[in-house]
Amino acid sequence: MSWMTHLMLVLMVAVCSPAAMAADERPNFLIIVADDLGYSDLGSFGGEISTPSLDSLARDGVRLGNFHTAPTCSPTRSMMLSGADSHVAGLGNMGELLQPFQQGRPGYEGYLNERMVTVGQVLQDAGYNTYTTGKWHLGRTEETSPKARGFDRSFILVQGGASHFDDQHAIIAKDPKAIYREDGKQVEVPKGFYSSEFYTNRLIDYIEADKASNKPFMAVLSYTAPHWPLHAPDGWLDKYKGRYDAGYEPIRQARLERQKQLGIVAADTTANTPMAKGLPDWSQLSDEQRKREARNMEIYAAMVSNMDYHIGRLLQYLEKTGKLDNTFIVFISDNGADGNSPLDLPGNKEWFASEFDNSLKNLGHKGSFADYGAQWAQVSSTPYPLFKGFTNEGGIRAPAIISAKMLKKAHLQGTVNKDVVHVMDLMPTLLDLAGVPPLGRTFHGRPVQTISGKSMRPLLEGQAMAERQIGWELFGRKALRKGDWKITLVNPPYGTANWQLYNLKTDPTESRDLSQAEPVKMKEMLVAWDQYANENNVLDGKFDLKYGFETCLYEYCFK
Repeated sequence: MSWMTHLMLVLMVAVCSPAAMAADERPNFLIIVADDLGYSDLGSFGGEISTPSLDSLARDGVRLGNFHTAPTCSPTRSMMLSGADSHVAGLGNMGELLQPFQQGRPGYEGYLNERMVTVGQVLQDAGYNTYTTGKWHLGRTEETSPKARGFDRSFILVQGGASHFDDQHAIIAKDPKAIYREDGKQVEVPKGFYSSEFYTNRLIDYIEADKASNKPFMAVLSYTAPHWPLHAPDGWLDKYKGRYDAGYEPIRQARLERQKQLGIVAADTTANTPMAKGLPDWSQLSDEQRKREARNMEIYAAMVSNMDYHIGRLLQYLEKTGKLDNTFIVFISDNGADGNSPLDLPGNKEWFASEFDNSLKNLGHKGSFADYGAQWAQVSSTPYPLFKGFTNEGGIRAPAIISAKMLKKAHLQGTVNKDVVHVMDLMPTLLDLAGVPPLGRTFHGRPVQTISGKSMRPLLEGQAMAERQIGWELFGRKALRKGDWKITLVNPPYGTANWQLYNLKTDPTESRDLSQAEPVKMKEMLVAWDQYANENNVLDGKFDLKYGFETCLYEYCFK
């Protein structure tokens, strides 16, 4: 064959396979998800916790100050991967907490249902290598694992949480062993396992193994830190020793002042802490209780710093291999900080007493099981009210960062964007940046659910995101946002079980109910809620739960 004939054949292949030839120029995608990280925990969002890797992403990129999720983890993850509302995607409620009136109903399967197409499936189809490591929580079986939902390689935790060490304790007494799957098959974790380190290593291994493929990648690194149980490696446990001895209020106030300096919140913002009067302040605790509270927060902070360290290792790997500048990186938390007690899960109180050593000396080590409680969760949510499990801003507004290095847009670097963004927007954004056509009503010949999320391209190009209405519901708690206005309905003792109305432009922390003062706006918002609920099959009924419905700290309970 002459060189001219050979050249002609190469050109013919290029014409026939444009995606293959252009693959190197398409961006890589990396979504990093923290588990139950609060809005104010990162340094770049006002926190005192050392997070230099994530702060560097914030300096080079844009912080999303108005980014929203579902109130808890698996509904958020279903929306992140499908671009659709959780009530459509199969996680209208968490699988573990499905109520009788929800069971067997469409949208309440308790796993990511087959009506959805995932971002992994679409990008895999478009020629991307696809990976995920860490928490899955979207199906327990091999048929509902990442392997079946568009991921070439995966190492995942099936359940919503687990010990961060190699003992493989899960988090609920009735489901006591953590289940892990690699590429769909159930596996055990190795000796010496620590979650944040291992998930990072595995993802690096997957990317490295395919380095010769000349294909871009899409990866989801889904940490289980800092979800309880609070665990950190020995070398990290005392990093914050003594840092939290002053108690809740000084930490909250310092965070709020830094948030104002950073432009995260307005200069006149005050923290809304609706549980403050129902739970003990620092002075009401005994010396032993204060030591335990401070220690729990030290371990929580250590977990966050350790996660940040491993994120830094991944970024260094990408830089070393020449991939960093062409990788679109998004960091999010999956919901607000968690002030719900694991003791409220069925059978856990007895299980903790028989299986774990929760002495002050052993907290944070393998064999312990601690959480950091409702008061620290309210600190982590600063300045927003309540926390995980609620449709108030403290439960659904989460820290988020987009790296702008790949975008090469100087106007984004170091900025804080206040446009309303939702976790459903991640999938359409990735497809848009990859040049993949929007998902239609069929995929591989089968009917599929259309997506609700919107591409963030306008935001990335310095334009405003279009106004829209977004709804939330979980555990019978409801909310809908339309422009600057938001309505919420929260059950007792946390709310009145009546709809309340807030103008988030003038009252971002939901401290002034305008439902009586603005009857016309209230009526408009209720009409919008009915539309959302009907379109997304939101079911009403009685919830019989203790978890998330009772908040206690030692002998004090919020009433």
